[in-house]
Amino acid sequence: MPELPEVETVRRGIEAPLRQQQIINTIIRDSRLRWPVDDALPALAANARVIAVTRRAKYLLIETDKGRLMVHLGMSGRLYFVPAGTPAGVHDHIDWELSNGQALRYTDPRRFGSVHWLALNESGHALLDHLGPEPLSNDFDGELLYQRSRKRSSAVKTFIMDGRIVVGVGNIYANEALFRAGIHPKLAAGKVSRPRYQRLADEIKQVLSEAIAQGGTTLKDFLGGDGKPGYFKQELSVYGRGGLECLRCTAVLKEVRLGQRATVFCPNCQKR
Repeated sequence: MPELPEVETVRRGIEAPLRQQQIINTIIRDSRLRWPVDDALPALAANARVIAVTRRAKYLLIETDKGRLMVHLGMSGRLYFVPAGTPAGVHDHIDWELSNGQALRYTDPRRFGSVHWLALNESGHALLDHLGPEPLSNDFDGELLYQRSRKRSSAVKTFIMDGRIVVGVGNIYANEALFRAGIHPKLAAGKVSRPRYQRLADEIKQVLSEAIAQGGTTLKDFLGGDGKPGYFKQELSVYGRGGLECLRCTAVLKEVRLGQRATVFCPNCQKR
């Protein structure tokens, strides 16, 4: 599933070509996404002019003078440009035809993504209202993690992946940040000290920033808005390397399941 760096990469790839374009027509070929696409979307978005493309957690927000399109890529979704009228494939569910003769195409083989319309007077949305702070913002730091973790017995890896605590720390980057911070992923969140949480918050910011600079992480089929893969896979220290030597100390990396997710750590570098 695309995580925050991958979604941010898509945002950066589509924002400049979209800005100031007018949505001439919306073509919905298959509305059966994670939630059904509103049949009224073509009328709601008609002649809307794009002002900006922003992001909240893993949701892309295409801001227009009539409202906002909120898009989630799910597990396999893509947004990219094609000439308007380009024949659609079986998984090409939505086209937004633009005033420059291009179309923004939404493709999603697994249909786990979603597309919503938010009116100008809608200040929030049920999918956004209970989210934690953005990890690259000043609202996120070690003190926040420390305060919200007190008396919690859940594993620290599960804790930092909870979108109500902080958004966008997906499985890949949680593995990497915990390794860099030297924290065992199974350690109870409530037992991590304030200084260790500050180190962890710093590493979360750093690993996410590095991944964004590399265009995200392509493990299978992720492509950015420009059609290019992400290259952060080459920088991964632990994720996907279970059973191999630790790049820091040469101990054998261990892989376990934690919260139904693959969790890789170094038993030597990551102490409880």
